[in-house]
Amino acid sequence: MSYSVTEPSKGTKWLAGVLVVSYAIITLIPLLWIIATGFKSPTDSIAYPPVVVFQPTLEGYVNLFTERTRATDEMLAAAGPPTTWYDQIARDRGTVISGPSRYGQRFLNSVIIGFGSTALCMVLGTAAAYAFSRFKVPLKDDLLFFILSTRMMPPIAVAIPIFLMFRNLGLNDTHLGMILLYTAVNLSLSVWLLKGFIDEIPIEYEEAALIDGYTRFQAFYKVVLPQAATGIASTAIFCLIFAWNEYAFAVLLTSGTAQTAPPFIPTIIGTGGKDWPAVAAGATIFLVPVMVFTIMLRKHLLRGITFGAVRK
Repeated sequence: MSYSVTEPSKGTKWLAGVLVVSYAIITLIPLLWIIATGFKSPTDSIAYPPVVVFQPTLEGYVNLFTERTRATDEMLAAAGPPTTWYDQIARDRGTVISGPSRYGQRFLNSVIIGFGSTALCMVLGTAAAYAFSRFKVPLKDDLLFFILSTRMMPPIAVAIPIFLMFRNLGLNDTHLGMILLYTAVNLSLSVWLLKGFIDEIPIEYEEAALIDGYTRFQAFYKVVLPQAATGIASTAIFCLIFAWNEYAFAVLLTSGTAQTAPPFIPTIIGTGGKDWPAVAAGATIFLVPVMVFTIMLRKHLLRGITFGAVRK
């Protein structure tokens, strides 16, 4: 009986499939539990043993997007009958809705800062990576190592100097300050990843374009960028995930105007303590933009990760 060196056996395929499915299930259980908790009542969310089968309710989402105050029976009677379904949910808990919560603004701050820093990082990173890949830059290796070395140090290690610098420059609690900070942190990653992608693009394409009368910028824009789209997409996902989930700098440098969702979600308090359904609802909604962004670029992601892995 002959065996293939490269083709795995049927048993190996089954074993690999079982391991992958098992790993996926184990990984998804916490995520599914968070999503389910967002539809539980406060009592079910803290029940022990944990409640798996429960009556779904939108109370967590109502609490997430509204501010509520306790009301006596006289106050509830004076307020009149509820006019909306979410007002009814609040009345059932003996509260009245006093206004919208701050979660919407914090979520919008995350969108502005996360996508803004990612876009700026892609522009600067692509330009720098192209220069390092195509031109004879003095001390290129030293500069590349210096850029890489900034990634070796935990960003929080320089939190105090950055806080003092931002305070002196007036960048504390501003969208611009957080965008510039996240761009600076992610720039080393984007330069190194994008340089690897651009190195794999044959330089003969650009030389042919230059011979045809294109300028250097036109050759870069019309020849290199389309070829590097896969690398740019996969790099953008990694940069967005960091900026979207970052917690330490957001806690230290923001408090109101530019505060993002990660430091705000743990502070959600209900009428009787920590409102776990509202926290889970906020975390669930917070996952959506990155999930949608990743799904939109999923075709580029796998090819971007494996780009250049096989050489002829």
